[in-house]
Amino acid sequence: METSQKDSLQQHKVLVANRGEIAIRIMRACRKLGVAFTAIFTAEDAASGHVRYARENGGERSLFRVSSYHDANELMSVADQAGCTAVHPGYGFFAEDFRFARRVTRRDRKMIFIGPSWKIIRELGDKINTKRLARSLDVPTVPGSDRPIYDEMEAERIARSVFEFQVQQGIKRPLVLVKASAGGGGMGIEEVYDIDNFRSVYRRIRNYALRQFKDEGVLIEQRITDFNHLEVQIVSDRSGKNPVHFGTRNCSIQSTGLQKRVEVAPGFVPAQMDYSFDAAKVLQDIVHYSLTMARKVGYDNVGTWEWIVTRQGEPFLMEVNTRIQVENGRISSIRNHEGPVDLIAEQIRIGLGEPLGYTQDDVTFDGVGIEYRLIAEDPEHGFTPWVGRIERFAWKEEPWLTMLTHVPTDTPYEIPTEFDPNLALAIIWGKDLAEARERGVSFLDNLHLEGRNNAGEALKSNVDFLRANTARTLRF
Repeated sequence: METSQKDSLQQHKVLVANRGEIAIRIMRACRKLGVAFTAIFTAEDAASGHVRYARENGGERSLFRVSSYHDANELMSVADQAGCTAVHPGYGFFAEDFRFARRVTRRDRKMIFIGPSWKIIRELGDKINTKRLARSLDVPTVPGSDRPIYDEMEAERIARSVFEFQVQQGIKRPLVLVKASAGGGGMGIEEVYDIDNFRSVYRRIRNYALRQFKDEGVLIEQRITDFNHLEVQIVSDRSGKNPVHFGTRNCSIQSTGLQKRVEVAPGFVPAQMDYSFDAAKVLQDIVHYSLTMARKVGYDNVGTWEWIVTRQGEPFLMEVNTRIQVENGRISSIRNHEGPVDLIAEQIRIGLGEPLGYTQDDVTFDGVGIEYRLIAEDPEHGFTPWVGRIERFAWKEEPWLTMLTHVPTDTPYEIPTEFDPNLALAIIWGKDLAEARERGVSFLDNLHLEGRNNAGEALKSNVDFLRANTARTLRF
């Protein structure tokens, strides 16, 4: 980094508005860039590694206790007391809240929101609007309506077309989702397996929507059940004119609640595995479509385009995540930069106004990365969270291993019940998929993760689940 750029960055101080491993990643990136930071924590998180990291590596006014990570007023107060000039939301909490981003940039003491501009968050955070934008650019989306439907005849016509599409896909039991467009959290959704029952279900959902949400608009969508979940990582500076991609990821190994557990980069490896479709073209297409949309909206930070790819090799855009992801593969680098790309450092740098400084031709890819989410949970019983104390957490250090965790390794750690029991991210690199898998299993075999709950029962984790599923990475 040039001296003038570093000097301009050192004028800033970032409020790290998150917790756990993502807070540590943000603070490390700030240190790398020479940017000061202020971290926050709640009483429940007092023993978290992100609190220790802030104490040991932060300067004056680098750590504040708050009552809640969800209290925007309290976060703004901390930012003012600490003299912060920017806010990094991490993921979760306020990361995709355009109102929060807008408040950060419009308050009397304006700050920078390190993420996309609030208008972009609002535009792409609306799934209906994203679908409509995608279709205007000939980007494939899941079949169904891209706006609320108020007319019964039109609704049935769309439903029949969705059914016919599934029949063409070879789906033995096609279904249509009928959803209240103003609903959320799973409210106002029914599945229709018999098209002759569609009208009665449509009327029922329409009446429910009017009663509950004062809007009788209904969405008609297909549910695709046999697919791989792929992502495209996009980065662009504040000009919004020169987005680049940092490759693809496959996040198809998930819990029963569709929460990601294993992520592999790249999304497919056509040179190392046989697919029933042109996997190289699928990767090329979803990258092209993602960049096309990013250019159209003037995307101006880090974001992830999420895709589903059917067994026939057909990609459909699912949504856009306008934030940094949990996932971060280790296979991409920038020419003349040392080591794998640090996406959070890039996010902070361009978020604070620095130009991207490179083009797609400067981005290189090497090998295969597998990322495990280590979680205290019981996969045999619906991935139920486990609550208790971690008494030992250790692993064998390897040059091909990156561990990201907020769990202390030198003292027992009580898992806070207020948050998901995520323990760590383990990223394994290999020159190819076979080596990455082999190293992944070796890491899991040499991992020591022990603990007890208040009843004296041994810790439950997803380590065995991760080991059992390593062999099926990147397979349908």
